[in-house]
Amino acid sequence: MIIAVINNKGGTGKTTTTVNVAAALAKKGLKVLLVDLDAQASASMSLGIPFDKLTPSAAAFLFDGIEAEQAIRIAVVRNLDLLTGGFEMASSDLILADMAGRENRLKDCLAPLRQKYDFIFCDCPPSLSLISVNALVASDAYVLPVTAEYLALEGLVSMTLAVDEIKKEMGIYPHLLGICFTMMIKGLKSMREIVQLVRDEYGAKVFKTEIRRNVKLAEAPSFGKSVLTYAPRSSGAIEYAELAEEIQKRCRPQS
Repeated sequence: MIIAVINNKGGTGKTTTTVNVAAALAKKGLKVLLVDLDAQASASMSLGIPFDKLTPSAAAFLFDGIEAEQAIRIAVVRNLDLLTGGFEMASSDLILADMAGRENRLKDCLAPLRQKYDFIFCDCPPSLSLISVNALVASDAYVLPVTAEYLALEGLVSMTLAVDEIKKEMGIYPHLLGICFTMMIKGLKSMREIVQLVRDEYGAKVFKTEIRRNVKLAEAPSFGKSVLTYAPRSSGAIEYAELAEEIQKRCRPQS
């Protein structure tokens, strides 16, 4: 199962969600690959890869003919492998623009890896760039992390419309696996009102689990660890484990 974690707005907890859901599923014994498609490489550094050790990155795998075995970092966390992001990804759109079948590049590269992993997560840059379109084309489903703020709500509407338009134009069929609320503040009335508006509009497409702001969750990346490793008893670790369980259940074939 290939899942794109995507939002064209920054600051929505996209990378935090990708890293910790991937780590939670790996902790359950599932084989997981995280593909960091962002030039900032936040997901890679959150899993302990220093900025000066990011190469060979996903760019080398996608554009330079580097074999997967050479590019993939094996078991950065037990059962969790990583294709790093990095500054080379900043030019990915320019490279893709000149390639035949440019929208299918990531799909073609990941195809041989599908059978090796239970889950492949693509952490997309905060834009609907060509590399993000590649992630959608390659994926079976996508997850939208959002914050419970007015501008983020407007962004959610525009994002879902944009993805639907891309799906229509490209003839692709990744489905919305779910919308995840992040950075929640307990007891804040304005947030609860926005959450309810989204739940009323999108129904079961909104995950039951909500991720609250949490000190340990904010600290974990600076130690190069997922929150499940850094502070396994924290609310952040518990909530991301619950979200991972929801995602796994939604990916199971319905009987």
